[in-house]
Amino acid sequence: MDLPPYSPGLHKLVTLHVDKTEKLTASTDFVVVTNSILEKYGLEKVGVVVHDFENNSFTISFCLKESHICIHTWPEYNQLTLDVYLCNYLQDNSHKVRSVVADYITYFEAKIIKDFEINR
Repeated sequence: MDLPPYSPGLHKLVTLHVDKTEKLTASTDFVVVTNSILEKYGLEKVGVVVHDFENNSFTISFCLKESHICIHTWPEYNQLTLDVYLCNYLQDNSHKVRSVVADYITYFEAKIIKDFEINR
């Protein structure tokens, strides 16, 4: 197989402030939004794990053929952390990573507290 040169994937880690705490407790809505985002960018879900906590916060992990999307919410602090990583196998997915994160920022109507990008 003739492969292109290795290109590290982009990994974004963000912490967001969200005023609408109902979005930080609506795990079902997050799953629906994520499925829509996956379809929009042609990403393939291979599994999903959802855990709702007693305070209605949630943690969700989407395992993707291309890697993963993970979230953890803290409604009591109006915050969430989001982890999006896509490998670059056969194509550069960096633009998709940034676009996926931007779509989540729009969905949550969020303000960025921390924003890290790691090429790995």
